[in-house]
Amino acid sequence: MSSDPLTKLLATTEFAWRREPVPPIPLTDIQWRADTCGPGSILFFVRRDDGRDDAELYRRYLADGAFPVLVTNRMLDCFEALPGKGIFVTRPEDWPQVVGRFCDLLYPLPGLAGGFLGITGTNGKTTTLKYLESMLRAYGRRVLTVGTLGVSLDGEPVGQTGFTSPPQIELRRLLHAHQGRYDVVAVEASSHALDQGRLQGIPLRNAGWTNFSQDHLDYHRDEAAYFDAKAHILDLIRDGGQLFCTSPEVVSRLLERGTPPVPVQGLKAAVLGPEAIAAKPFLLPAHNRENYALATALAATLLGPEERPYWRHLREVDGRFECRVIGNRTLVVDFAHTPAALESLLTAIRHAFPNAGVLTLFGCGGDRDRGKRPLMGAAAARYSDYVILTSDNPRSEDPEQIIADILRGMPGTGREVVVERPWAVTRLFDLLAERPPEEPWVGLIAGKGHERYIDRDGHKTYYSDQDEVERNLRRLGWLPADSSRLNELPGGNGAISWGQPAVD
Repeated sequence: MSSDPLTKLLATTEFAWRREPVPPIPLTDIQWRADTCGPGSILFFVRRDDGRDDAELYRRYLADGAFPVLVTNRMLDCFEALPGKGIFVTRPEDWPQVVGRFCDLLYPLPGLAGGFLGITGTNGKTTTLKYLESMLRAYGRRVLTVGTLGVSLDGEPVGQTGFTSPPQIELRRLLHAHQGRYDVVAVEASSHALDQGRLQGIPLRNAGWTNFSQDHLDYHRDEAAYFDAKAHILDLIRDGGQLFCTSPEVVSRLLERGTPPVPVQGLKAAVLGPEAIAAKPFLLPAHNRENYALATALAATLLGPEERPYWRHLREVDGRFECRVIGNRTLVVDFAHTPAALESLLTAIRHAFPNAGVLTLFGCGGDRDRGKRPLMGAAAARYSDYVILTSDNPRSEDPEQIIADILRGMPGTGREVVVERPWAVTRLFDLLAERPPEEPWVGLIAGKGHERYIDRDGHKTYYSDQDEVERNLRRLGWLPADSSRLNELPGGNGAISWGQPAVD
């Protein structure tokens, strides 16, 4: 038998079932994707209940793999079709711990002065993460962030993972690759990641929970399972840490489950003065001031409790309440893609622009929670004067069927359907242009935010709501030079711009 460290670890790890490779082969690396494997790779392949049978998984992922060793969380029907390969099967509940042992061998966690911080919640994770990054950097901390917008080191993008929270091996690999260049790691913790143990072994110093509302029920099946997945973040917080939360409902629900393993502290939305709102108008919505409060609380655990003007150091977050103001026309691009997020956003717009008409454009993603579609339609209809329904990421579903699901929650007037999203944005601008110039109007384009693609029929094609806004501004002669001030915002004027493009 080979004497390499990976082979030794395989030999000493308890598995539910094993078959040694023939002949024994020196092992060099671990992978979670078959197409990245080489002749010395261990492939860690997790079998999920996603409706696909073992034969399909074999054809798609395993048949042509170069890996000599396969580790799975369940027995598969295709093992006989992999002659000579070593196969090791964990108990399903042991999967994250077993993967973690191999990560510890190849990608040991660095010792950090600031430690690890985690942020979960249905909405607001990315905004809170980027606010926290700006706060810590302003006071001398070197920060690595991992989330929806990718991986950043001291505010500069260094890569993309394609996940809100990357798979366990990928996360450990990138932490190892950048070791020595950061003092603090802040990560978004999605419900999928918490349920699947992707953050297994990451000792969170403290964590934040933004809010909780319906989403991802295509995966979690019901709301209770979704909440339970989020609550796993408590198990990752090390002794002496705590969970901060800006949702009273979440705090109450956690306490009803019994005594949490770490203290849970509720927070209210930050109260910011006119100077802060004028300089940073993206802090106007209540949900962003909640995100700010959460980021401030997490920053204070490292920097100390004294009051600091953290807001001075913030920047817009890509695709989160980004604005263009042209005279009495205000364009807002935001990632809101759940009923609660859309309602919160529209409520904030109604508060900020009490005399303005509101024109909302949005869609819903395919192959995802269908139950939220009529709820989003109802929220848009409740707070908008007019609604344009369009595509988001239809994936394998018919876009018109998705829109039909949304329409079940909407009355029969005050809306129209434009299936192709670029045409829908054009239609929004044309409707705004038809109104008298003295009338104040807000055009909200919701659902995609930072995303630079449309996902349809297995293909992602380039698309950006922000690009479409800029194109239509030029088409109508609404010059960017006219968009430098937020005259409608209470508390003064403020210069704004689109966020920087995400790294693809």
